[in-house]
Amino acid sequence: MNVVETRVNGLIVESKTQQNIVILREVDGERILPIWIGPSEAMAIRRILSEDPFPRPLTHDLLFLVVEGLKAKIVRVVISDLRENTFYASVFVQRESDMLALDARPSDSIALALRARAPIFVNDKLLQPPPRAEEPEGEEKPARELTEEEKAEQLRRYLEKLNPEDFGKFNL
Repeated sequence: MNVVETRVNGLIVESKTQQNIVILREVDGERILPIWIGPSEAMAIRRILSEDPFPRPLTHDLLFLVVEGLKAKIVRVVISDLRENTFYASVFVQRESDMLALDARPSDSIALALRARAPIFVNDKLLQPPPRAEEPEGEEKPARELTEEEKAEQLRRYLEKLNPEDFGKFNL
């Protein structure tokens, strides 16, 4: 399996269904992986991304503290597969020379990776090209680099047209 390093590029709420979608984007490219996630997982990821402290540890905080307390380290997360509309991921924990791969939901894996500042890798086959701007037929516009806001809006429009099953809706 060929894996590509990604980062969390955004966390959005799809307007039609009010479902949360975390967007992973390859570090050295433009391809993306949208993953539909539950509201609790979205809140945990959003909290870490915004560096918003929480008065009590959430589940991923607790797991991170347990791993750290055992003198181990979360070294990476790999989102490896999509089967029957469900994504599969592994959290890799290292202690001294021992490496342990733990099966986990991608949303929990992403929250843990963010908390541990560990890289997130995705199976190359799961990444999709980014949405392209739709131009009216027959119109030629000079090529220019889109702003981050334009890219975000383009991605929102693209995701709104998608059926979650097209990418594997994350089953809770």
